[in-house]
Amino acid sequence: MAINLNKQNSARRALAHFLETPLDTTLNRQDSDDPRTAILTLFQHVAASVPAYQAFLAAHGIAPESIQSITDFGQLPSITKKNYIQQHPLPALCRNGELTSSDFLAVSSGSTGRPTFWPRFIADELQITTRFEQVFHDSFQADQCRTLAVVCFTLGTWVGGMFTSNCCRYLVSKGYPLTVITPGNNRDEILRVVQEMGSFFDQVVLLGYPPALKDIIDVGRARGVEWPRYQIKLVMAGEVFSEEWRTLVGERTGSLDHCYSSAALYGTADAGILANETPLSICIRRYLAAHPAAARELFGESRLPTLAQYDPFSRYFEADGQSLLFSGDNGVPLIRYNILDTGGIVPYETMLGFLADHGFDPIAALAASATSAIVGEPPVRGMRRLPFVYVFGRSDFTVSFFGANIYPENITVGLEQPEISAWVTGKFVLEVREQADNNPFLSITIELAPGIADDDSKQQAISDSIMTHLLRLNSEFANYVPPEYRPLQARLAPISDPEYFPIGVKHRYTRR
Repeated sequence: MAINLNKQNSARRALAHFLETPLDTTLNRQDSDDPRTAILTLFQHVAASVPAYQAFLAAHGIAPESIQSITDFGQLPSITKKNYIQQHPLPALCRNGELTSSDFLAVSSGSTGRPTFWPRFIADELQITTRFEQVFHDSFQADQCRTLAVVCFTLGTWVGGMFTSNCCRYLVSKGYPLTVITPGNNRDEILRVVQEMGSFFDQVVLLGYPPALKDIIDVGRARGVEWPRYQIKLVMAGEVFSEEWRTLVGERTGSLDHCYSSAALYGTADAGILANETPLSICIRRYLAAHPAAARELFGESRLPTLAQYDPFSRYFEADGQSLLFSGDNGVPLIRYNILDTGGIVPYETMLGFLADHGFDPIAALAASATSAIVGEPPVRGMRRLPFVYVFGRSDFTVSFFGANIYPENITVGLEQPEISAWVTGKFVLEVREQADNNPFLSITIELAPGIADDDSKQQAISDSIMTHLLRLNSEFANYVPPEYRPLQARLAPISDPEYFPIGVKHRYTRR
């Protein structure tokens, strides 16, 4: 079979564009172009070339030529994994019905455990690499520092490890003084890599899931790893975490400039990285964490979501009620895709106006807190005029108690207080159970850290800390639950307890 010259040329053009286009040029496109025009163009291309989407439109009686405005676009039915991805063979989901138009397959299991295959081409990965470039450049100054990137995501066919590794290597091709190593989720190998190689670099970036990174850091401390000497930075994905968690982990690694030492990615196997935390979004989130009433006013819930910024030319977000929809080009192009995440979008000027009404200027706060090296580029490195997206994740991880929705995010804050955090791993299971008289009560089983023994004083201190912050953060709990039913029944379980915290199983923070 002859070499596919079209594929070769497409790869060459995509790589040349990525290597030759400055980050500022990519992220400033909205100053001169309209992302609404771009998304209409993408729709027409997908409608003309993807057999599955052609069938989807036909089934809904929609002629592609009738979609002429962004209002028309907003009337298109959303697609989901159930009503679209699972209804068609994989080649039909790709451009021109050709699976070989891509060059890589990743796998996700989703909530059902059934694997889903996601093809992508080098052009798709280069588009997502810009999200990594934004983090490494704006947050970590990796354009100026010798950086060791340690990929701690699971390797193999699963999407996180290979995707992250590829994107980091593309940054090297663009000239970043970055070196990549891939121990995967092998904790002992990660610690060996950091200790043996970290001193050759100006900083070490660990990329992984938040609980796994905290476990690595805590075990390393117990083994005598001097984390501060390696100028640790963190890139995270997969879970919402609290600002108390960020502060705690930053203190343990010696990384105290919290807006510039870590960044969370909002990603999905379906379409790569959709958005990323920035120094500005972190600064805003830390303010909102300290002002829960303002956070409830902005987000409409008594929990703090991930707050990120996104490039509307790369991933075009819409809010449909509390559901997030996005559109973007991939190996499987997606138009108004509902990934079943709850959240919303906030335009840049709207966000700054809301904060100004509450007496907070995040740009000034960011400039005041940043180091002089970071402030070197006016006004502040990492300050981008990009819209915000906030993400709560799936709503089925809550428990309802007297009509109050209680979220795992409300509980974690109590466990991450300085007087508590050394005793626990951060894992817990929240349940509503019944007493002998059938009266309900809140039960929380908490995993103790290695070497920590259960005792009544710890149990009481942990219960008190959780209750203090649950009342502070969750107005429904404070107002709906009668005082006599508020006390928690906390149980402290040893690490890796087989009933609640089995090894090798993805942890769930709630049971029903």
